[in-house]
Amino acid sequence: MKLTDEAAALPPRLREQWRSFSAESVWLRPADWYHPAVDAVVESVLTGTDPAPAAARLGAVRGECGVGIAETIDDLACLYRSLGWNEPPLGPVRALCEGWGAAKDTAPVHAHCLDPETGLPTAEYLQVRLAETYGAASRTGLLASRTHGLLLVDITLTPLDPWSRMARSAVVGQALARTYGDGYPMASLGNGVFAVLVARIPAFGISVSRLRDELASHAHRLSIDSLVRQPPRVWFEPLPETHAGALQLLSHAGR
Repeated sequence: MKLTDEAAALPPRLREQWRSFSAESVWLRPADWYHPAVDAVVESVLTGTDPAPAAARLGAVRGECGVGIAETIDDLACLYRSLGWNEPPLGPVRALCEGWGAAKDTAPVHAHCLDPETGLPTAEYLQVRLAETYGAASRTGLLASRTHGLLLVDITLTPLDPWSRMARSAVVGQALARTYGDGYPMASLGNGVFAVLVARIPAFGISVSRLRDELASHAHRLSIDSLVRQPPRVWFEPLPETHAGALQLLSHAGR
C-alpha cells in the first residue's frame, strides 16, 4: 500500500492515530499502551521495510507485560486499519504471535484464573463455578443436572504451530465473549476445546446455532478459516448427577 507523503513524514502522527484507534476500540488500559517497540513498528511500516522483526519485539513486550494474545493482535490490526487495510498482513501477525509466545514461555509461572491465549477463564475457574452451581441447586432442592448443562465447543483440526494456535484461540475467545458476554461461566479446556456453563432453557437451541455461526463468521473475517474446524462442532452436555462427574466430563472433553 502506498502511503501519502504527509503520513511518511510524520511517524509520530501515525503513532498517535494508532494509539487513539486502539484505545477507542480494543485496548483495555490506554495508559499502558505505549512502548518504544511501537515506534519501531511504525517506522517499518512507513519506510516499507520488513515489519516482522519489529512486530516480534512488540509481541514480546506485550507478552512480558501480561497483555493477552487477542488484545495484542487486535491492537496491531488497529495500526493497519488506520492506514486503510481491512486486516493486517499475515507476516507481521505471525511474528507478533511468535514474539508473544516466546515471552510467555520464558516468563515466571504465576497462578492465574485467565488463559492468556483466549482471555477466557481456565478450567480450574470453571470447576469452582460448577461447585457453586451444584451447591446452589442442592440448597433449593433441585438437581443441577436438571437446571444446567455444558455447551462444548471443539474447533480442532490438525496440530498447529504456536502462532496459528494462538490466533485461533484468540478468535474463539472473542466469539464466545461476543455471543454470551458477562454472566456466563466459560473456560478454555485446552487442545481447541471450550466450555460454557448454561441454564437449560427453551431457547437454548437458538444460542447453539448463534454461537456456531459467530465462530465461523469471526474466523472468516480474520482470514483464519483454515485453522478452524468447519463447521465448528458445538454440542450440549447435561450436567452429571454429581460435581465429581462434572469434573470428569471436563477432563474428558479437554483431552
